[in-house]
Amino acid sequence: MTTIAAIAADLAERPLHGHAAVRVPATSANLGPGYDALGVALDVPMVVTAGPRTAERVTSLGAGEGELPTGDDNLVWRAVLAWCDHAGAAAPDVSLTVRSPIPLERGMGSSSAAAVAGLVLARVLVGGDGGTSAVLGLATELEGHPDNAAAAILGGLVLCLPDGQVRRATPDGGLRPVLLVPATRQSTDEARAALPAAIPLGEAAANGARVAATFAGLSGLVPLDPTTMTDVLHEPTRLDLMPVSGALVAGLRAAGVPAALSGAGPAVLGVVPARDDDAVAGVRAIADDVAAGTSTAVEVVPSGWDLSGARPVPLPDDAG
Repeated sequence: MTTIAAIAADLAERPLHGHAAVRVPATSANLGPGYDALGVALDVPMVVTAGPRTAERVTSLGAGEGELPTGDDNLVWRAVLAWCDHAGAAAPDVSLTVRSPIPLERGMGSSSAAAVAGLVLARVLVGGDGGTSAVLGLATELEGHPDNAAAAILGGLVLCLPDGQVRRATPDGGLRPVLLVPATRQSTDEARAALPAAIPLGEAAANGARVAATFAGLSGLVPLDPTTMTDVLHEPTRLDLMPVSGALVAGLRAAGVPAALSGAGPAVLGVVPARDDDAVAGVRAIADDVAAGTSTAVEVVPSGWDLSGARPVPLPDDAG
């Protein structure tokens, strides 16, 4: 299995060329109880460049290489067209190169990053009215829900309200996200289809309280308690579908590490003290135990919070 770290290191060695480029972070949504409401940006970036038109509309390097569409049906290009339609501008005659270590169908927001990248890149290329709210609205139309997209656009920790508004906070710098990424995949559509149609009122009310405690804990307003990043809306059903993820979540929580399924999974997000290397080593030990017991490889990715969100990237070709 080619690791996220190896892909990121390889992509970092390749120089960027083109007319324009944007950087968009990976994201983790839900964060336990915040189903379709909470999301956070992670320092695992996708970079998309626009350059002269070639035979392929989109070339993917790293995650998705040789697998994702190379024509006009690629999600990044469809997002470019969506912004051009919004702006009333002609589509630019360019080809795109997508450099991404964000694995597909792992719960790390790869499709949201692609949609946001195409929208923001098109805004750089063709202009047009509308700021963050326009990008978020279009990304939500392309992707289906706003939590990953809002975190990818704004960076940091986000709370998505039912009326489309978003509240952003800066995650506590004393905390560090660690991703545990099984080699197996999980379709978001399949994971969503398995969810229960109804939840008892008392359980839903308790879940709402944990949403508030998780948002406050991750933003540093109160200590982050491992028991708050638990859920009754989506995690029980999904973890039944993904026993490796279930074992990872259970192992982390038993060790006192706040943990939750990342998005629809199968990746798991753990949160440890930022300056405690022993805590990361403990997470690795738990992942190794689960991997040995299930014969499924699990990559541990110590990350950081991305605070800037989607943004243009200077290119060497821009000089002068």
